[in-house]
Amino acid sequence: VLIPISLYVSIELVKLGQVFFLHSDLDLYDEETDLSIQCRALNITEDLGQIQYIFSDKTGTLTENKMVFRRCTIMGSEYCHQENAKRLETQKELDSDSEEWTQYQCLSFPARWAQGPAMMRSQRGAHPLRRSQSVRVPMQGHSRQRSVGRCESSQPPVAFSSSVEKDVTPDKNLLTKVRDSALWLETSSDARPAKPSHSTTSSIADFFLALTICNSVMVSTTTEPRRRVTIPPSNKALGTSLEKIQHLFQRLKLLSLSQSFSSTAPSDADLGESLEPNVPTMDSDEKDDTSVGSGECSTDGGYRSSIWEQGDILGSDSGASLEEGLETPVLGLAGPELCYEAESPDEAALVHAAHAYSFTLVSRTPEQVTVRLPQGTCLTFDLLFTLGFDSVRKRMSVVVRHPLTGEIIVYTKGADSVIMDLLEDPACVTDINVEKKLKKIQARTQKHLDLYARDGLRTLCIAKKVVSEEDFQRWVSFRREAEAALDNRDELLMETAQHLENQLTLLGATGIEDRLQEGVPDTIAALREAGIQLWVLTGDKQETAVNIAYSCRLLDQADTVYSINTESQETCESILNCALEEVKQFHEPQKQDRKLFGFRPPSKTSSTTSAMVPEVGLVIDGKALNAIFQGQLEKKFLELTQYCRSVLCCRSTPLQKSMIVKLVRDKLSVMTLSIGDGANDVSMIQAADIGIGIAGQEGMQAVMSSDFAISRFKHLKKLLLVHGHWCYSRLARMVVYYFYKNVCYVNLLFWYQFFCGFSGSTMIDYWQMIFFNLFFTSLPPIIFGVLDKDVSAETLLALPELYKSGQNSECYNTMTFWISMLDAFYQSLVCFFIPYLTYKDSDIDVFTFGTPVNTISLITILLHQAMEMKTW
Repeated sequence: VLIPISLYVSIELVKLGQVFFLHSDLDLYDEETDLSIQCRALNITEDLGQIQYIFSDKTGTLTENKMVFRRCTIMGSEYCHQENAKRLETQKELDSDSEEWTQYQCLSFPARWAQGPAMMRSQRGAHPLRRSQSVRVPMQGHSRQRSVGRCESSQPPVAFSSSVEKDVTPDKNLLTKVRDSALWLETSSDARPAKPSHSTTSSIADFFLALTICNSVMVSTTTEPRRRVTIPPSNKALGTSLEKIQHLFQRLKLLSLSQSFSSTAPSDADLGESLEPNVPTMDSDEKDDTSVGSGECSTDGGYRSSIWEQGDILGSDSGASLEEGLETPVLGLAGPELCYEAESPDEAALVHAAHAYSFTLVSRTPEQVTVRLPQGTCLTFDLLFTLGFDSVRKRMSVVVRHPLTGEIIVYTKGADSVIMDLLEDPACVTDINVEKKLKKIQARTQKHLDLYARDGLRTLCIAKKVVSEEDFQRWVSFRREAEAALDNRDELLMETAQHLENQLTLLGATGIEDRLQEGVPDTIAALREAGIQLWVLTGDKQETAVNIAYSCRLLDQADTVYSINTESQETCESILNCALEEVKQFHEPQKQDRKLFGFRPPSKTSSTTSAMVPEVGLVIDGKALNAIFQGQLEKKFLELTQYCRSVLCCRSTPLQKSMIVKLVRDKLSVMTLSIGDGANDVSMIQAADIGIGIAGQEGMQAVMSSDFAISRFKHLKKLLLVHGHWCYSRLARMVVYYFYKNVCYVNLLFWYQFFCGFSGSTMIDYWQMIFFNLFFTSLPPIIFGVLDKDVSAETLLALPELYKSGQNSECYNTMTFWISMLDAFYQSLVCFFIPYLTYKDSDIDVFTFGTPVNTISLITILLHQAMEMKTW
């Protein structure tokens, strides 16, 4: 039997052993997340050594996915947050300290904890959760006293909890304006000074309210689960006159203002540090026993009743002023710690940024969301509708009812490429001054967005819209019909969202930093030297993605970069033709060499001529990709990418990512690998030959759909260059050896047929033939396939070019196969005819002749195995 069943069994056992040693590699273990590599597919380990194209996500894959608020622009005014930038630089230096030194401080200097617990918090790193993305935020006010000598690391680890992520140093200029906007917001409508609809003061308040409200962040405390507080309207008569209520309110508010406008450093860092309300979770039967100052939520149906009231003093009396909508802070009460559970680190970063300016998210239920303002008062908004984020709309919206004005407001945040197209046209405004102001604000904001993107920051635009009651009820009816539709439901839902999310008023934009992971540039450089092409498929803004590409050495400053940013098929085809004509002038000889010899073009270090040729990079956005797929331009697109060292696809949807992977895999017939960390990368991971998921901050969807799971992008270097090379080399050589040993052994019986008249008889005992594959030659090939190392790990990492042997199938191809077969024929001749010539003309029986033949062949086959082994 040339291909015995033992070969299949041995291959499965070898792959199982390779997976075991993959799991045992400490270099693929991440101490911060306490995760090692996971092999979820046991039958494709050899494919790791033949990868030619890698498709990678950016956020969370190349970057840490630890979002840090850096800058913002509001109504055309940019706030650079220089103090926050300095703090981040200092924090980076602290992060470079070893974990052993931090633990030594915790054990050796307990007295320092009592003097400065914030110092210990700044040194404590983030501990990402696998599923629950939560953030622990202390409520402002009197913080809990920790016992001296207690290490804070004993607290349960939560995601997004490092000081780098949640601590934001406010900009001094913006801080002053926030105070003014908070005063304006908390002033009753009668006493509030008249402000135009596009005033900076009102827009600043709306901007931070949007950051706090327009998200899916859920809030709970360390002692209480998140639940809605429902208290029926109280029938208890008022025991205090309105004059006393007004006097108490003014006295508490003056005290709040005096501490908020203090010139001390703590007040600048956090407005109203010691004026924070207690957020109770009380049942309705506890209301009568509540003393003055206990905050309660009243939900009797109206928008005024959804605001926080002052215990039993502020009731539902019709003579009360609008100041009932503000809960007065309670002094001397320690509030519980809040736990923020965010779906993504972007939302957590924005909530922390608003918290730094004392716009704090206090609670969220399916019907209500409560925000604490800088002076400690709380507003509870009725949450009327939520339009979640999706990759097609690229935005999220919430519809709320303002507790003070009763207005129905739509807060929207999303990609600038989408939000800027949904803004109200300034030309439609009747007031010329307002028209000029709107145009100026939009132009300045776009300029700031481009600046943020060039700095590598992730950008989001914030906008709002006021909807009338009639229009909203009409839209709700339209939405309900779309949700109940059986045909074209997705299209109808998209249409309803577009109907609501238009004619928006721009409030501002944010810039969030997402730093590169450690070792990413070195990993990309090594993979490129190994002959692997790396494509980055991201949904980020083009300028942001290009900046990250230069930072991680995906692109070089000396490269010639072609950009395709058009949705016109004719324009896209013209750009592709022009780019192909230009690159062929320099790269055509290399392409001919590749066609002639079957190898990749030589690298720029291989010859003087190639060193003079500039490398080519390609940047393309989602609109251009649509034009390519719809205009049958895939062939020209792939031809151009053959000359590019790197390809960067920006603003791409999950569907486009999977289409690109399938296009390259099917049309070029190459081995592909996709790597990502989020749910939007699942389709790309499943489309590739090998899918790798990163266990990061965005859940486990990518890991669950992957073949291998790692915790850091840098682990890809050793996984491919070392383990991939070893797995392919071992398995390929083991398969060749299996064919060799079976051909060699079976040919012994073939040569004997010439002397027995082709009767089919054998000179070897049947038990010996059975034991040949079952015992004699079964274990050595398995050990060879699991443990052999043709090249050491250090050499493979130092010389990534050795990985090309797997790409070119040098260990198992037509030539190596037939050479092994000829060798097997030759050795079988020697093993048969030496005993034959020795016992010629003797009277020995057939089995006596077969025993030395079997012994010599067995020794020869095992010695051949020993010679093939590179590691002893």
